[in-house]
Amino acid sequence: MPTFKIAVNIVAQLQEQGHTAYFAGGWVRDFLMNHPSDDIDIATSASIEDIESLFPKTIPVGRQFGIIVVVVEGLSFEVATFRSDLEYKDGRRPIGFKPACEKEDVKRRDFTINGMFYDPIEEKLIDHLDGKKDLEKKIIKAIGDPEQRFKEDRLRMIRAVRYSARFDFEIEPNTLSCILKQKNDLFPSVAIERVWQEIVKMEKYVNFEKAILLLFETGLLHVIFPSFSLPKETLERRVGRFSHFPEKTPTILYILELFEKSSLEEKITLCKKLKLSKKDLEFATHYHHIQSFFRRFHAANSVEKTYIFANPNYFLNLSIFLAKQADTDKLKLAAALHMEYEKHKIAIERIIQKKPILSSKDLIDEGIVPGEKMGQLLKEAELIAINNNLVDKETTLQMLKATPLWKM
Repeated sequence: MPTFKIAVNIVAQLQEQGHTAYFAGGWVRDFLMNHPSDDIDIATSASIEDIESLFPKTIPVGRQFGIIVVVVEGLSFEVATFRSDLEYKDGRRPIGFKPACEKEDVKRRDFTINGMFYDPIEEKLIDHLDGKKDLEKKIIKAIGDPEQRFKEDRLRMIRAVRYSARFDFEIEPNTLSCILKQKNDLFPSVAIERVWQEIVKMEKYVNFEKAILLLFETGLLHVIFPSFSLPKETLERRVGRFSHFPEKTPTILYILELFEKSSLEEKITLCKKLKLSKKDLEFATHYHHIQSFFRRFHAANSVEKTYIFANPNYFLNLSIFLAKQADTDKLKLAAALHMEYEKHKIAIERIIQKKPILSSKDLIDEGIVPGEKMGQLLKEAELIAINNNLVDKETTLQMLKATPLWKM
């Protein structure tokens, strides 16, 4: 059964038991904007105990905050009881909640465009805060007092930027003013991992350039990255390249464009501060090396070229590098790289397939005992084959036997 129909059935079951129940938040916003979404949250007057008794499979992931996950046919739906949050002590989460009516429930939410309900049974919009009008006016406006909303959850400042960029909306002046006022309070209330998740979400939609520029204009970019030091004009040029980057470019590579002249050590320090995955760290390291390689390509030796070409991220990195070059330089470099790639294609395929020109068995047949020396000889054989563009074992073996390493 499609996600929408299952969600409608959950609402229907709650209503049949005498509870108020609606679709809530982002799905309603996206529905009004004609943006299809399967991310459906449900808000209800039912208590957590009522929800647990009504549905056979539930997961109490946020029970202390009035939220429970209902699982139907393998799909999960957040179902939250109408509530009013208790005191916020850490700038991120309330210490608890108390039951409330739907009008009180929407007042605790972040922005008016996210504060609407939709009754899928009656096919009716419930809009207590004029969220639809703000959608039509294309503004991001905090619910109630923006200063209070941001004190409750500092991450909302980043989300305001994300929504503004994603939908190409303006941030309402009073809301923007409070971001400018409270930007330096982002940390330590919010974990850097949560901020990074927001940046990754920004990159998944169009207008990532606008998101970065808006982070700059609000001062949040300097708060997140204290070492950032580009003037606005340079930043605009850097982010202007983003639309030409390949679709599968990892988010961290966009961010590293803002630190193009930093050393590898500085970039790694940045990645570790963001608490990125090992995979992202490897991307960042290889990106640094390969961008340097492209700049000095003609001076690189055959071995370096071959191993760079064999890296699984080579073509992605090449596309990013070419996106930053003038058209004439781009064509010349692309042509030269293609010629070199074709020249070393057999060796590249050997490296990718992990099938060296000489195997351990070949060396054992020549009397070499497995061990450290064998490993060194296998590596030396591959270097000989690449430097001399060899494709047959026998010639490579004879040249290997002539090296001092063989005679040791």
